[in-house]
Amino acid sequence: MEGIILSGIGGFYTVREESGACYTLRAQAKLRRQKLTPLVGDRVSFQPGEKGQNGWLEAILPRRNQLVRPPVANIDLICVVVAAGTPIPDLLLVDRMLMYAQKRSIGTALVVNKADEDGRMADEIARQYSRCGAAVFRTCAMTGEGVDELRSSLRGKVHALGGQSGVGKSSLVNRLYGFDRETGSLSERIDRGKNTTRRCELIPLPDGGMVLDTPGFSLLEMELCDPFELRFLVPEFAACEGKCRFSPCAHVSEPECAIRGMVERGEIPRERWERYCTLFNDMKVRWRERYG
Repeated sequence: MEGIILSGIGGFYTVREESGACYTLRAQAKLRRQKLTPLVGDRVSFQPGEKGQNGWLEAILPRRNQLVRPPVANIDLICVVVAAGTPIPDLLLVDRMLMYAQKRSIGTALVVNKADEDGRMADEIARQYSRCGAAVFRTCAMTGEGVDELRSSLRGKVHALGGQSGVGKSSLVNRLYGFDRETGSLSERIDRGKNTTRRCELIPLPDGGMVLDTPGFSLLEMELCDPFELRFLVPEFAACEGKCRFSPCAHVSEPECAIRGMVERGEIPRERWERYCTLFNDMKVRWRERYG
């Protein structure tokens, strides 16, 4: 039989077969010998148990994509959630997450939550990402603003919500799907949320999609790569590829750079380009020190 791993804990995996039936399985020893670790989201083949016994997970089918943290596979779309208010938006994290997904060919959406707290901030965030290649949604989990539109865009997809703590991811999932899952109160003293989600779990939805309930997205970091590869992960840059004086061009400080020209003309938000430069320079240091 074939199915998808919904959760895994203590060496036991809950696998949902296409009909909706769920089975508790253990991984066969051959997977350990092959150094294969089953992940939430994996499509697998398995043998159900008999007479109340646990069955066996026999093989992991080819993955379309894989994330390291959180350790999940076969995600269709990542909703990057940011708050228009509290906590103060970490847009560098937003850019890093968009690049992370772009590198793995995972679809993205940008969700500006808590839009009722600061409408001007919500407008500013939407402006900066208007050409980032991801659909931008303004939502409020408390009032329901924008939730129907977001839900429609997620229908039938295996998707995850990621972003810094306190932006309202759990509250948004509750509003989207009528759940009553635990949410954390925002710590006024340290101005960041308390992470209430403890382990990865895929939750099947009536529309055929699944939502990933997971911690860890706020800890995401780009894996080491040649810093010149980062320019391919910014959709706004694609139209000018090959039009700069130098090739390759980092689009940071080179003269006669087509991207910098677009920034000067206001065609690319300066703030977005400046954060790209920060990520490029950070990766440049890591790349230079990779053998150290």
